[in-house]
Amino acid sequence: MEYNTERGKLMLPEYGRNVQNMIQHAMKIEEREERNRAAQAIIEVMGQLNPHLRDVDDYRHKLWTHLFVMSDFALDVDSPYEVPNKEVLDEKPEIMPYPKSKIRYGHYGQHTQKVLKQSGEITDEGEKEFLTNAMGRFMKKQFLTYNNTAVENKVIADQLNELSEGKLKIENLDELPGTNQLLKALGLNNTQNNNNRRPQGRKKKKKR
Repeated sequence: MEYNTERGKLMLPEYGRNVQNMIQHAMKIEEREERNRAAQAIIEVMGQLNPHLRDVDDYRHKLWTHLFVMSDFALDVDSPYEVPNKEVLDEKPEIMPYPKSKIRYGHYGQHTQKVLKQSGEITDEGEKEFLTNAMGRFMKKQFLTYNNTAVENKVIADQLNELSEGKLKIENLDELPGTNQLLKALGLNNTQNNNNRRPQGRKKKKKR
């Protein structure tokens, strides 16, 4: 009996041991034309074993890349695509810098904070009033989406004024949509009201 621990390493286990053996056999074929035909046949088998790859753009290119990877880039055949470079494939991606910008209120998001901070560049009073009302409604909607509790309009107005660095101010708090109206539109329940409803205990049966 032959154990897997005694066999060669599977480069891409999703293709199985048989495909790996077929590639090893193709590498031993001396005649180039016959070796090319063997590689084409192996590509067809690989495509049948992984039909989901057909949903990937240029999936045959991916199959040929996998073929060379499983041969440890030692298979010498005529590929319809550029032969991949082992060093390039093994190269580790660069570490992406972690965003360092601070978000004052997480439930509003960084985009909202940037928009309000740049509101000082708006000089037209009509545009500024429109932005104030639009962002006020949006912020209240975001607050309720993440907190699912009642919130006073003054809280939204104060936070909008704070994030805009005093450039935007809601003059009429009643212009903001009602909490119940937004919760209903969002398909949420007012948990604050629900929590106020205490479950009634079971009534004790009177002894006769």
